[in-house]
Amino acid sequence: MRGFLVGSLVHRSWLALAVLCITLVAGQPAARATDVLLIVGDSLSAGYGVNREQAWPSLLQKRLHDAGLDVRVVNASISGETSASGRARLPALLERHRPRWAVVELGANDGLRGLALDALRANLKAMLERAHAAGAVPILAGMRLPPNYGSIYTTEFAAIYAGLGREYVTIPFLLDGVAGQPQLNQPDGIHPNAEGHRLILENVWAVLAPVLGVGPQVEGEKKTMLDSRK
Repeated sequence: MRGFLVGSLVHRSWLALAVLCITLVAGQPAARATDVLLIVGDSLSAGYGVNREQAWPSLLQKRLHDAGLDVRVVNASISGETSASGRARLPALLERHRPRWAVVELGANDGLRGLALDALRANLKAMLERAHAAGAVPILAGMRLPPNYGSIYTTEFAAIYAGLGREYVTIPFLLDGVAGQPQLNQPDGIHPNAEGHRLILENVWAVLAPVLGVGPQVEGEKKTMLDSRK
C-alpha cells in the first residue's frame, strides 16, 4: 500500500509539472513572424500581361531579399480594381495579414472611367487612415492621367495625390519614366511590359528604401507615424 501511495504521489507530481509547463508555454508571446508589406492595387501592380515574376511586386520581393531584409511582400492587387472596391477589401486584408507597411496603388481605373474625384479622394484617404489605425505604415502610390482626359480633370486628379502626399509617404508618380514610352509598355499603351516594371521598381524603391531604414529619410516620414509598433 505504501508503494502504491508513493507511486501515486510521484505520478501526480509529474502531472502537475506537465500542466504547469503547458500553462507557462501557452502564456508566452508568439515568436514574431516575418514583417509583411501589403500591396493593394490594380492591374499595374497585379502584373497584367506579364509573368508574375516580372511584375514589380515580385521584383520588390527579390530586392528585399537581396538587401537582407526579412520582409514578405503580399500582393493583393486585382486588375480592374477601383478605389471603392479596394477600400471595401482593405479591412479584411489588414486583419488577415497584419502588415507593417501597406502600399495603396489605386485611382487609375477611377480616372480612366471618369469617376467622381471627390469619391476618389475620400476612398484613398480612408484607406490610408485605416492602414495607419491598424498599425501599418501607409504608403500612397501617386498616379496621373493622360492629357486627353482634359486639363481640368487631369489637374484635379493629380492634385489629389499631391494633397495626400503632404500627409503620407507618397511615391510621386508610379509610372514616372514609363508612361507614354512605347518601348516600355504593352501594345495597349497603358500597361507596362517587363522592362517597364523594372523601372517602376526603381520608382518604388527610391521612396520605400528610406522607410525600411536602408536609405535617407523621405519627407513623408515627418508627417505620419511610420511604425506604431515600436
